[in-house]
Amino acid sequence: MAFFESMLTLLLVAIVFLQFSRKFRIPYPTMLAIAGIIVAAVPWAPEVAIDPQLALALLIAPVLFDAAYDLPPRTLRRNWLPLFSLAAIAVILTAVAVAAVAMTTAGLPLAAALALGAIVAPPDAAAATAMLDRFDLPRQTYVVLKGESLLNDAVALLIFSAAVAAASSPAFFSGALAQLALAVPGGILLGYLLGRLYMVVGVKLAGTLGGTLLEFVATFGAWIIAERLHLSAILTIVVYAMVIARYMPERQSARHRIHSYSVWEAAVFLVNVLAFLLMGLQVRQIVVDIDPGRLDFAITLATAVFVTVIVVRLIWVLLYNRAITYLAVRGRTKQAVPTFATSLLAGWCGMRGLVTLATALALPIDFHDRDIILLSALAVVLGTLIVQGLTLGPLIRFLKFDPDTSLDRDLTKARIALIDAALAELEGEDKSTRILRDVYTSEREIAADGKHPREVSRLDKQRRNVIIAKRRKLAAMRRAGEIDDDVFHTLEQELDWAELAVLPPGRDEIVES
Repeated sequence: MAFFESMLTLLLVAIVFLQFSRKFRIPYPTMLAIAGIIVAAVPWAPEVAIDPQLALALLIAPVLFDAAYDLPPRTLRRNWLPLFSLAAIAVILTAVAVAAVAMTTAGLPLAAALALGAIVAPPDAAAATAMLDRFDLPRQTYVVLKGESLLNDAVALLIFSAAVAAASSPAFFSGALAQLALAVPGGILLGYLLGRLYMVVGVKLAGTLGGTLLEFVATFGAWIIAERLHLSAILTIVVYAMVIARYMPERQSARHRIHSYSVWEAAVFLVNVLAFLLMGLQVRQIVVDIDPGRLDFAITLATAVFVTVIVVRLIWVLLYNRAITYLAVRGRTKQAVPTFATSLLAGWCGMRGLVTLATALALPIDFHDRDIILLSALAVVLGTLIVQGLTLGPLIRFLKFDPDTSLDRDLTKARIALIDAALAELEGEDKSTRILRDVYTSEREIAADGKHPREVSRLDKQRRNVIIAKRRKLAAMRRAGEIDDDVFHTLEQELDWAELAVLPPGRDEIVES
């Protein structure tokens, strides 16, 4: 009961801080980081411990699934060079640079230093997009930054797994390294097979609450199966999610999709909240237990690691900009050449978040210098979220990007095609057909002007006003006792669906920041 009470208290603290996030337009990961430190500083804060293996499965698996679900393979193919540059080379360079700093500054063993490097190497897209969503940025830059988050997580976690295995096994390079080489293709194959298996079972349960529960059971189950088979759980989840995302949405009802997406959004957000607060509590215990002389040493290392992760990413992104520009001028690449402004923005979007926190918590309890590594990881998360997170908005305004209308153009083109398909379906001359044809013809004219029909349609505005009137009447009937609660909830749900159908785009989304 004490653990449950502690979790409720922590969540309540997070909810309060998130109100400040919306009010002052601060990215919610930044506020969660601040909340974690404040909770840790309170003398009567609860002591909550989490098993390292549980931390990795519980906190990483749903986030990886969610990110992979939103990244189709064609996006990887189209943007393979910038994604490879950020997700592979930048992560590896950062991990190696941090390991070198840890070995020279703190004298950490190679495996422990590399584990620290892998923990702090991958930026968190949720932290960046929470701010980037508010600005009109080049579409390509936005897509690459979101896609980076999935791949850099996978690369960093593979390095982390290898480093932890090397630290715990002296015979790593003779046995575990070969096992890791098998784990990569094995994880990819397992993810594909589990994704296809889910397609068979998931379709039969689509539209049910059991189907929604199966999504979570199957995701965590895929991770656990991969771990039991000593395969890459990270790549298993990534491939598994991509297979489902490619085929499953077409076989689901609209209601199931809306319900499923909402549940996943809430679950991933809850994972973020718990990770920040748990990390804060862990570091509090470390600071209390650590020797005062060692604490000064740990803070020095944390500061050095924080500076290293920022500088390495910024330098590499700017070098990539110069290299791709040089190759494009000589006609040796067909990749789009980023401007200096977009490269500077990408280099500064290096906020660390959930993956860094969860990976740090996943370190074995007896891991060499675990306390110092945890402290450094939290310092990097806090430093990047506060320094970079709070300055990202002013930087974007200073760079003054030209408006990118490519997404609006593509939406307009697709919207008109859908309306044309609806008009082609309306054959005959009965009254209902004529009314619908008139409605769609009007919507086509609005869409051709680059606007969304529901934004300017008088008919949809009248529908929204009618729904509001219906809600008032329904509430009055309930208060007066004219209808029972079961009738009220049934009609309330019908009005909810009707309202979703006439809301302008963006008004039907649940956002936190």
